[in-house]
Amino acid sequence: MASQFGYCSSSSTTFTPSSFKNETHLSSRFNIVPRKSHSSTSISLIRLRIRPRKHFQLKSSSGHPLNAVSLQDGTAGVPLAKNDMEPQGKEESLPFSQSENVGPHLSITIVGASGDLAKKKIFPALFALYYEDWLPENFIVFGYARTKMTDEELRNMISRTLTCRIDQRENCEDKMDRFLKRCFYHSGQYDSEEHFAELNRKLQEKEAGKLSNRLFYLSIPPNIFVNVVKCASLRASSTSGWTRVIVEKPFGRDSESSGELTRCLKLYLTEDQIFRIDHYLGKELVENLSVLRFSNLVFEPLWSRNYIRNVQLIFSEDFGTEGRGGYFDNYGIIRDIMQNHLLQILALFAMETPVSLDAEDIRNEKVKVLRSMRPLQLEDVAVGQYKGHSKGGKSYPAYTDDPTVPNNSLTPTFAAAALFINNARWDGVPFLMKAGKALHTKRDQSSVQTRPW
Repeated sequence: MASQFGYCSSSSTTFTPSSFKNETHLSSRFNIVPRKSHSSTSISLIRLRIRPRKHFQLKSSSGHPLNAVSLQDGTAGVPLAKNDMEPQGKEESLPFSQSENVGPHLSITIVGASGDLAKKKIFPALFALYYEDWLPENFIVFGYARTKMTDEELRNMISRTLTCRIDQRENCEDKMDRFLKRCFYHSGQYDSEEHFAELNRKLQEKEAGKLSNRLFYLSIPPNIFVNVVKCASLRASSTSGWTRVIVEKPFGRDSESSGELTRCLKLYLTEDQIFRIDHYLGKELVENLSVLRFSNLVFEPLWSRNYIRNVQLIFSEDFGTEGRGGYFDNYGIIRDIMQNHLLQILALFAMETPVSLDAEDIRNEKVKVLRSMRPLQLEDVAVGQYKGHSKGGKSYPAYTDDPTVPNNSLTPTFAAAALFINNARWDGVPFLMKAGKALHTKRDQSSVQTRPW
């Protein structure tokens, strides 16, 4: 792999191995035509704005409604009574804020609250839910991390990333203030049962003896998932309601470590309590891809190799690691972006119509796509690493200039790959995947190039 590796500056798009040396060879190999060719048409995926229903029911991977389960000393507790889990009568369809004391108290703990993902994605997403009245009337949000911080410092930190993303209503600032007043912070080590016991006492003070459910969102590296789950299970789980855990990608480093991680988590949790999440799938374009794919009478008949020449999935960022090299250098752009974010989009794009929209049926169709994929060959991959450069009188550091990155690191910050699916629908159609940091523009794009009519 090292012999195939090279460096590319942020002003270039890729490092080119021998099989990518000229466009003629690339075009003949992958049947790619220029975007503006007279004989082809480029179709960008249409951004659909479909508002989801306000009332929904969480289901497990088996398709059954999730039981509310409490954890005590690492074992599963007794499910809540049905009337504790589901509001009855007309109140069931009302937004939470329009009825008093609907349902139990909800305590959300963001583990890794001082990290980049929590600041830029998780706290703004929680505020968006609150802004649209999706959260219960009685809820609190606790941040937990090793960084020393007060409640007020946490609120100041996350207030800079909160926006009224749906629309700018007159009560936006008021709602933002009310949301921030529900946010608190506790500093502690991720492997300390004592610190999680302290967190538990703070949660109990805020819950004030009410029936309480607890949700732990793990915005941390996977190598400390098990430590946190163990401590939360033994010292900070709910004694009256359910306890659930959301784990962020990457879920392990490879298939073996992913399986081991699942086995260890199940020492303290049941499968219905574990929610594996890829936050990229929450993007509106990604959420509505299945609508475009299966409900559009124009595109559905054309969704095959007979009409599609290639599919392009592009993820580019216009900034580097910026102090996050300690995490990124252990994974690289392929594990960080391509094998989860972009591969999930590819599976959604290429899968056959599922039996239903239940999680298990969609998962089954995704798995069929992945099992049909041709093993990736080295000549179909290009990798690179951004170098320092100057532009407009401003200097931009190289990847290895980041003090959190080893000086001799060969971790790729850019990768491009051509993937093929060996089935009747997609045989011979290249799925071109590209991801990189410190490129010219910030862009998330999925596009389709059709064959000549």
